[in-house]
Amino acid sequence: MPKHYRPAGKKKEGNAAKYITRTKAIAKKNRDLADRLLNRPPTYKLDKLVLERYPTFVDALRDLDDCLTLVHLFAALPAVDGERVEVNRIHNCRRLSHEWQAYISRTHSLRKTFISVKGIYYQAEVQGQKITWLTPHALQQVLTDDVDFNVMLSFLEFYETLLGFVNFKLYHSINVNYPPILDPRLEALAAELYALCRYISTGSGRVTGNSESGGAIKEKEDENKKESSKADESELRLAQLQHQLPANEPGTLMHLVEESTAVDTDDDETKECKSLFKNLKFYLSREVPRESLLFIIPAFGGTVSWEGEGAPFNEVDEDITHQIVDRPTQSHVFLSRAYVQPQWVFDCVNARIILPTEGYLVGRVPPPHLSPFVDNDTEGYIPEYAETIKRLQAAARNEILPLPGDEDLDNSLVAAMMDRTESNEAAEKKMKLEMLEKQYHDELKMEIDGITFSNLSNKKADKSLDTMDKDDSKSDHEDDEKKQAEKDSADISTALMSRKQRGLYKAIEIGKERKRDKVELLKKRKKNSESSASAKRR
Repeated sequence: MPKHYRPAGKKKEGNAAKYITRTKAIAKKNRDLADRLLNRPPTYKLDKLVLERYPTFVDALRDLDDCLTLVHLFAALPAVDGERVEVNRIHNCRRLSHEWQAYISRTHSLRKTFISVKGIYYQAEVQGQKITWLTPHALQQVLTDDVDFNVMLSFLEFYETLLGFVNFKLYHSINVNYPPILDPRLEALAAELYALCRYISTGSGRVTGNSESGGAIKEKEDENKKESSKADESELRLAQLQHQLPANEPGTLMHLVEESTAVDTDDDETKECKSLFKNLKFYLSREVPRESLLFIIPAFGGTVSWEGEGAPFNEVDEDITHQIVDRPTQSHVFLSRAYVQPQWVFDCVNARIILPTEGYLVGRVPPPHLSPFVDNDTEGYIPEYAETIKRLQAAARNEILPLPGDEDLDNSLVAAMMDRTESNEAAEKKMKLEMLEKQYHDELKMEIDGITFSNLSNKKADKSLDTMDKDDSKSDHEDDEKKQAEKDSADISTALMSRKQRGLYKAIEIGKERKRDKVELLKKRKKNSESSASAKRR
């Protein structure tokens, strides 16, 4: 028998012993091996895959839009045992989203925000890359059977790893240790993001033994949640969504980076965003979208608190300048502050100025909420309120804008800056007065020359009729010639094009025609709304 010969049966037994499954272990009555295979399933990591797909950190930031949208979506789902999404998965998504929001808010990287039917859009600028994501409204979510959660969970598994790496890199870039250690008291009150802000504000960049105690607290919370009913867990999840964002108060998370040794490399836009709500103190009532406002206000330099446990200050604080409310009546009103609707904060952020609060007072219909992601010049239609904001921005650059809370100056500014219709009416009145004045001087001159009014009127009538007929025929002829010349030039150009170029040209023309139709429709709607408003006033 050759030396290299080996019986096939022994080789097969070796492979079977090496790759034995739990079913075979149970069949062989090897309970210990079966328990080990059941309790220690094989695991894998996606770290290598993330590194291969994104060789540089900038590449990861460019592909972060869908990642943030999906993570925020799963963070808003109800954390209930027995559902198709694991509770630990939802908690991890909420933790990652809070860490991302805390960094964006503290570094003042938020640039735009817009409220839509789908949710709230945000756009931030991180290391020169614009990142846009969508977060759902803080409402009770229901898992439907129309969605294939298996496919979404596959994407989510990769996005969780990606966002963890991104947060790790961003936190280390501002000299803050990652992962952060939260305050157990605030964490128990479902104020994870506020606890995260406290971690950053105190400069707690070192990992200590508190992580073990924090883990024990988390285990106790998990046990308590398991004992509660599903309805109670859903209510707890909704409460968590309403308390989870940071506040810019001394000793909170938002000031964590202030004591860090990172070099201040803020550009002009970041400095502008940092000082928008400077020296302003906000208080949020319980009916407003607390999660979004607690994220936006500190990102633009404001100090904010809310109604509930764990808040940095209460409603009776005399330093509060603005209270965000969304109900028509208030139990008690403080004269030292302005009561505005939540849309005022979003519009101020997009306009980068402190807008007058008169249009956003409680009980009034607020102005249109304009999207900052739409280029009005490119669309060919500029809304009326957009022009009003442009005038207010010009006044702010000239340092005419009044201080917040000064209602007298607000009234004078609003009265001085007329809207487009009022300015057009003033221009028409001025033109009519000039024409009447010119006519008066001409009549005086004719009276001095001895020309009677009857002779002059007959001559003018005959002359005007002749000139009008000539002008009309001449203008119509010129218009026809111009249109024919344009048509001929377009036909010659298209004849010299290839089939692909002609198709592209037709698509461009169709797009322009649709844009013109859209602008005409908007103008028609505006005219109808103005006519209905004037009819109501009468």
